[in-house]
Amino acid sequence: MDIRDPTDSALRRAVTVVALANLAYFFVEFAVARRIGSVSLFADSVDFLEDASVNFLIVAALGWSARNRARVGMFLAAVLLAPALALLWTAWQKFNAPVPPDPMLLSATGLGALLVNVGCALLLARFRHASGSLTRAAFLSSRNDAFANVAIVAAGLITLRWASAWPDLLVGLAIAAMNADAAKSVWDVARDEHAAAAKS
Repeated sequence: MDIRDPTDSALRRAVTVVALANLAYFFVEFAVARRIGSVSLFADSVDFLEDASVNFLIVAALGWSARNRARVGMFLAAVLLAPALALLWTAWQKFNAPVPPDPMLLSATGLGALLVNVGCALLLARFRHASGSLTRAAFLSSRNDAFANVAIVAAGLITLRWASAWPDLLVGLAIAAMNADAAKSVWDVARDEHAAAAKS
């Protein structure tokens, strides 16, 4: 992207807002996850922190060359897997102590996360094809997180009806799977960009 393109300035502003929103909600969701012992909220809170980091990196890398942007894109693909690793440890602990989380707080916090992620996805939607893998990483993160948040809300409603730790655990595993798929998509785009830049 030409750094003099006015789209670049608008993209920087949008990604900065998204980064700050993700960082703010990380603290909210992490605090609730610890309070009620929720695997899915813990995984999603780590995901919010990861999204904030990804977006701050994107802001820093927007003015770089195509090859360097592709390298950052490949790095971000690896970052997208971080919540899955955190989830595995949390899920293992939950298996050993399968106490269901507070269903009302689980659903309410998931709904708040959904509002944040839908807002971020809408903000980034018009930029998702700009700067290749960088903005694709940001858009996919917000979009996938919105789907995950719907599942968290549903898990809370199910737990309200049947007091079980399983809905929370299953949603946490689904969040890990979605992050793995997003990571693969970003990696593929970044790899192609790097190959194309190397030939030019």
